Amino acid sequence: MTHQPEPLLPGVLAIDAGNSKTDVALIGADGTVLGTARGGGFAPQKIGGAAAVAGLAPLVEEAAAAAGHLSWHGLLTSHVSACLANADLPVEEEALRTALESHPWGASNTVVNDTFGLLRAGTDGPRGVAVVCGAGINCVGLLPDGRTARFPALGELTGDWGGGFGLAITSMWHAVRSEDGRGGPTALARAIAEHFGLPSAGAVAEAVHLGHLPSTRLHEIVRLLFAVAGEGDATALELIDRQADEIVRLAVVALRRLDLLDAPTPVVLGGGVLASRQPLLLDNLTARLAEAAPLAEPRVVVAPPVLGAALLGLDHLGGDPKARARVREAYEAQRPVAA
Repeated sequence: MTHQPEPLLPGVLAIDAGNSKTDVALIGADGTVLGTARGGGFAPQKIGGAAAVAGLAPLVEEAAAAAGHLSWHGLLTSHVSACLANADLPVEEEALRTALESHPWGASNTVVNDTFGLLRAGTDGPRGVAVVCGAGINCVGLLPDGRTARFPALGELTGDWGGGFGLAITSMWHAVRSEDGRGGPTALARAIAEHFGLPSAGAVAEAVHLGHLPSTRLHEIVRLLFAVAGEGDATALELIDRQADEIVRLAVVALRRLDLLDAPTPVVLGGGVLASRQPLLLDNLTARLAEAAPLAEPRVVVAPPVLGAALLGLDHLGGDPKARARVREAYEAQRPVAA
């Protein structure tokens, strides 16, 4: 029987990898945050799972250096808890877990979709529903007996709409059609043109198409959407209403699948669009949820999503309540960032 070497830093390597950014944190077994690092988005669907996981290596090394270890031999820590965007299907989660095993980071590894991390960050145990509305949109539900409610979350192919990218693209759709006469008037057209310093929303579209304007900047349109809606623009208000409806539809379906519609249940809301706490969106969806699921308990997670990965990792190690409280305290004072 092969002896498993002792890890350098007993505890958890927590990874929250979203569409737009990745956070890595080394957490001691007592819940102390030992070192952190941040990098860009995680896109296994574009470059492959093994390459995406390999891309985490510089961040792991940076977190280890912040913990006082510029280099190490053997295992870094006890367990890797990875909450990953674009791990939308169980087969994808398993492939990414296998890729993690090829790196000497943890004696054990778990991979879940990042929405499960959001759920854990917003609850004290494995019971509830979470909706993430960041760059994209997704929803999961979980019961203590292990039953889950999930959605494929593969974009329009699987019926998804919204999130920051969806809101931005639909805003562009309305803005350009407003300019060329195919659609009705909307202040989105001028707001988008002025924001990017171009003569029209159509010019913005051309700049993105030609590569003169990075498509990653389109997420900036979401702020414009809320600003224009706040001034009463009918098109912008309609988009926010549609987003609220989509969020509540996801939550209610998950609650129904888990037989939780008639029980007090936390509905955790997170991701950059929701964590920005825009009243036009939150008030709308809260009213909708109160009507469709009166016992649901909406709560917005304001801590960085990597907290959920850290808590799941500590749960795996045995769930010392003091350790969980310590890491939660360390992260809950921080402001949210976009997923």
